[in-house]
Amino acid sequence: MKKRIEQLIANLKHLPGVYLMYDKDDRIIYVGKAKDLQKRVSQYFLRPQVGKVMKMVVEAEYFETIITMNEKEALVLEMNLIQTHYPKFNILLKDDSHYPYIALKKKGDPYLVIKRNNKDHNYIYFGPFPHSQAAYQMIDLLNKVFPIRKCQNLQSSTCLYFHLGQCLAPCVNKIDESVYNEIKDEIISFLKGNNSKQYQEIKKKMLEASEKLDFESANEYKKILEAIEHININQNVEVFDTKDRDIFAFASREGYLSLAVFLYRRGLLLGKDVFTVEQFDSEQEQVSELILQYYQNHPVPQEIVINNEYVQKELATYLDADVYGVSKGKLYELLTSAKENAANNLDEYFLSARLDSDKGELLEELGRLINIKTPLHIELFDNSHIQGSSPVGAMVAFINGEPAKKLYRKFLIEHEEARDDLKSMEEIITRHYSRLKEEKKKYPDLILVDGGYRQVVVAKHALDELDIEIPVFGLYKNDKHQTEGLIDINDNTYPIGNKKLFFLLTRMQDEVHRFAITFHKQKRSKAMTSSILDGIDNLGIKRKEIILRAYPDISLLRNASLDELKQLLPEPVADALFNKLHQN
Repeated sequence: MKKRIEQLIANLKHLPGVYLMYDKDDRIIYVGKAKDLQKRVSQYFLRPQVGKVMKMVVEAEYFETIITMNEKEALVLEMNLIQTHYPKFNILLKDDSHYPYIALKKKGDPYLVIKRNNKDHNYIYFGPFPHSQAAYQMIDLLNKVFPIRKCQNLQSSTCLYFHLGQCLAPCVNKIDESVYNEIKDEIISFLKGNNSKQYQEIKKKMLEASEKLDFESANEYKKILEAIEHININQNVEVFDTKDRDIFAFASREGYLSLAVFLYRRGLLLGKDVFTVEQFDSEQEQVSELILQYYQNHPVPQEIVINNEYVQKELATYLDADVYGVSKGKLYELLTSAKENAANNLDEYFLSARLDSDKGELLEELGRLINIKTPLHIELFDNSHIQGSSPVGAMVAFINGEPAKKLYRKFLIEHEEARDDLKSMEEIITRHYSRLKEEKKKYPDLILVDGGYRQVVVAKHALDELDIEIPVFGLYKNDKHQTEGLIDINDNTYPIGNKKLFFLLTRMQDEVHRFAITFHKQKRSKAMTSSILDGIDNLGIKRKEIILRAYPDISLLRNASLDELKQLLPEPVADALFNKLHQN
């Protein structure tokens, strides 16, 4: 045991808190929480370890502890520190997004929208849905089944939805509040899985349309019926209560852990998620950590079901939910199904290339290849423009080989010579790192620029002007314009022989290209849309903003029907815009 660590262990307290492990470069490599810091931290060094834990213990040069008032405070601090420092040995779930809700407006004309949280008290919420696609498919179905308001801004005449029987036209009709209340109740009932009434009504309309030889309408009704049937098929277990409940199960194999969760809201299955990660520390402790991490971004339901006593106790300590296990009945069947999903995901993971499992070793190899410390934090830069128009720059960050999207940055190029990629690179490097320096934020371990030696020179010059020392390398290409290796400021090249390292760097390169090109397309499309909107009578700033919100992409605007435009604009303005969009 290292002398410094031995001294630190002797000073540990039997109190709750957070501990931080540091390597020889003073980088935080692991953050953990503990009910008892003395017991938890000392066991890393006083007991024999294996696998990644052993590697962490070997790399740890010293540790620090932060004492907290209680275990919950330790959990919050631990999560904040992990999200700030991205330690290499902490396992992070890739999904850091907030799940969408379907929101039904409570007062006035009822309409449905997608929301990313449930904080606005003017809406009734259903969800969260585990995937945006499921939420949008459901809201599209609801809008077809129920005659509720579709337009954000009411017009002076009826629209296509009214003629399709999908809207009561509050724009021209005064709708009695009792009618709307009945529709709201039916929507809520539908979202709870009670859709037999609507199914029969639509089936009747389909048959009537077919008898009248109106096959187009009949086919539309048939599609709605199929969508309802699809929902019913997905509900493969009878709804037996109306509780919000998450069901967890896990499986492990050869140093990997898979965690599955089934999301039930109001008794209805909204979907599932499965996460597979490298195993670190004990299986039970890691499952607890992953579930607690999961609930940092997702709402805690009324009940959590998992068949493991240790995990149950851990979750009950930190979460305001009823946590329990089951041994029979419908919930046990669901738990068994969740465990099968976790095991199946492990099988699929082992059949894949498993590049993820090698990222730490690959980054170490990259550091040795270009003679720098292991680059756990890499930032990549790229520019995008078309003949100098709509020039933009982009930066993406990878930490421990994973994209850290919270750190991504976009840049609008400000210098006048937009065709000059070298000046653009110098500008975005200067702007980005001068801000980091001013805000005293952490620099990356490595900067990668796309474009070879000349890009490296301007990036290094920009850093020198700021008096910042960060290794800068370029990704150079061969005669076939294929990425071949790295190049430094002295024009030395470093061919990449390891295919897995090559694929990892290529993945990073592809990501910065994607991010830059997507931003460029958005800017160019917005510029084109704004240009098209100019010169139309009575299409002022506010109406332009409405159009740009509804159709952020020029292709979406070109595909909009005249009826759709009339829902947002007065008829003469909509006619003028439609004609301009479709003129030769």
